[in-house]
Amino acid sequence: MKSEEIRQKFLKYFEANGHTIIPSASLVPQDNSSSLFTIAGMQPLTQYFLGSKHPAGVRLVNSQKCVRTNDIDEVGDKTHLTFFEMFGIWSLGDYFKEQSIKQSFDFITSKDHLGLDPSRLYATVFAGDPELAPRDNESFEIWKSVGMPEGRIYFLGAKDNWWSAGDNGPCGPDTEIFYDITEEGIGDLSHEEFVKATDNQKIVEIWNNVFMEYLKKDGKVVGKLEKQNVDTGAGFERLTTVLQKADSIFDTDLFSGLMAEASKFTSNTRSQRIISDHFRSAVFMISDGIVPSNTDRGYILRRLLRRAVTKTDKKKIEVAEIDSMVEVVVNKYEYAYPNLKTEEENIKKVIKEELEKFELTIEKGFKEFEKMKSKGVDGKEAFVLFSTYGFPLELTLELAKDEGIEVDVNAFYEEEKKHQEASRTASAGMFKGGLQDHSEMSVKYHTATHLLLAALREILGAHVEQRGSNINDERLRLDFSHGEKMTDEEKQRVEDWVNGAVMKDLGVSWSEVSVKEAKENGAVGIFEDKYGDTVKVYSVGEGDNVVSMEICGGPHVERTGDMGKFKILKEEAVSQGVRRIKAVLE
Repeated sequence: MKSEEIRQKFLKYFEANGHTIIPSASLVPQDNSSSLFTIAGMQPLTQYFLGSKHPAGVRLVNSQKCVRTNDIDEVGDKTHLTFFEMFGIWSLGDYFKEQSIKQSFDFITSKDHLGLDPSRLYATVFAGDPELAPRDNESFEIWKSVGMPEGRIYFLGAKDNWWSAGDNGPCGPDTEIFYDITEEGIGDLSHEEFVKATDNQKIVEIWNNVFMEYLKKDGKVVGKLEKQNVDTGAGFERLTTVLQKADSIFDTDLFSGLMAEASKFTSNTRSQRIISDHFRSAVFMISDGIVPSNTDRGYILRRLLRRAVTKTDKKKIEVAEIDSMVEVVVNKYEYAYPNLKTEEENIKKVIKEELEKFELTIEKGFKEFEKMKSKGVDGKEAFVLFSTYGFPLELTLELAKDEGIEVDVNAFYEEEKKHQEASRTASAGMFKGGLQDHSEMSVKYHTATHLLLAALREILGAHVEQRGSNINDERLRLDFSHGEKMTDEEKQRVEDWVNGAVMKDLGVSWSEVSVKEAKENGAVGIFEDKYGDTVKVYSVGEGDNVVSMEICGGPHVERTGDMGKFKILKEEAVSQGVRRIKAVLE
């Protein structure tokens, strides 16, 4: 069964069962600034689990684009990826356990749908926990009713079969479906044998139904939710691997084209897989407006592209080869994501420009590494590779690992700290955030810059991040990440948004918190390394009316009504994916 067919069968089955097909959200989270990427299917829908009404109704289905990089070092084995898709089925206060389990089982096993062998299926359910909830006997009985042998239903603890959004919010038990992927088939297993078989990946999880029926406050379950929700998920790549009886994700038709291209760069299978994964991720990230940079999402994209290059034998990917890799991804996925075709030329351009920059330094960097490796690479030398030749620490560590060399990571950070302190001393007369003096007007412009950034994120999207600023007592200048020229309408909306905040005469306040707390509270800030363990967070507005929250050194006006009318003078390109606005207060 081709991957395209698997996707269509999935969407059509649940649509026929009353679910509305909704599009995938962007890889850039719109409502969760603490997360760099969308990392799960339910993430963009969080507000609807907490009571908001979804415009498409109470039954939803989609395939959500996700990126996770916490296991980046594992990419290249049989199962790990950075970009993946999560099939999701949701019931928002509508049906619950019985219908969820029955339709999941039907879709997985019916000959008209996935047609997996039911005799190779196993299920796990929540064993109960005195701190959380009783044993989930209801799911156990439902599994028996659909024909799952009692001996193939296993009770597991909270570590395996309990889902929670954190210390506060919805939570509940889940039931997971596993499939025997061995050639000969294993058959019935004891509890201990089942756990061992999953550890050895002879039996793999293919489906997960989360039953959100409880509410947690401050880490404790305090009662049941008013409405019971279901979040059902299945990894598209994992399902495809099982259905195509492939030895690994990279042996499915999702990667066949990419692996063929990657084989031109190296004969090493693991390197081919890393190149294929990283290029696929880069294409999807750029299509959602992410551009390479030295911070946050842009840094992850830069790291993936550069890491892919270092896995080639020549340590170089030619322009024509970049085109071929991008085209393979676009051709494979444009039926599901038409914007890939629309963005194809831009994607190629962004990757070419990034790899050209890397190429300018990488050859000299590799030569320097070769010189260093004979006597070992200490932290100071690793920092030279980073600061002079553009080698991220991760790349140096990978190269060193291949050579069996230990790198003193702590020494690297010590060297980096010295460099930062020297930079701070050299610019002691400058305010953080590009403020050049303390005059009354420059302080007003500083606050206006915060409002401008908030307005751009509101109007253009959460992909907008500050890339630099310069402020004096005559005007402000803000550089920000955005892939295209702003329209006149967008500029007018930004002006209106800022002037709306000015007219409301909002108060400006600050608090001193840890960087972690600042991020958790939703503060914007991509230059945290300039600051110490604690940071100042400036908020414009109070309570539910906070319109801007940024990590900043100050100073600011006390109230926005003191600022004057905001007007954009010019919007222009600075570099690939970076725009600049010059504005004044009248």
